[in-house]
Amino acid sequence: MGGTGPVTPGRIALEVSPLPGGRGGIRARGEISALTRPSWEQALTELARRHADVSYVELSDVVFVDVAGVSALAVTAMNLRGGRVVVEHPPPQLPRILELFWPGLDRIEVAL
Repeated sequence: MGGTGPVTPGRIALEVSPLPGGRGGIRARGEISALTRPSWEQALTELARRHADVSYVELSDVVFVDVAGVSALAVTAMNLRGGRVVVEHPPPQLPRILELFWPGLDRIEVAL
């Protein structure tokens, strides 16, 4: 899975790349919003395609994620054949949105 560069001119961008060290998953940087959602959804589709038992999504460099971005992540996790997605260091709104709209979703583990 190759990284994607900035998807929009200016300050709003999303970059997604594979995690280093052979861990199955992705690292995102930037903002997950309406303008960057196509790249986010493409990255999640690729993540699901390569999913084994655990996939990691590292978000420490994501400054914002909107409800639709969290929804895309939740739907991806729910549609996996098994296992789970571990979301590492998400922006503060992500766990709140998950708890509000998908309480008890055990396919996603949030690691603050």
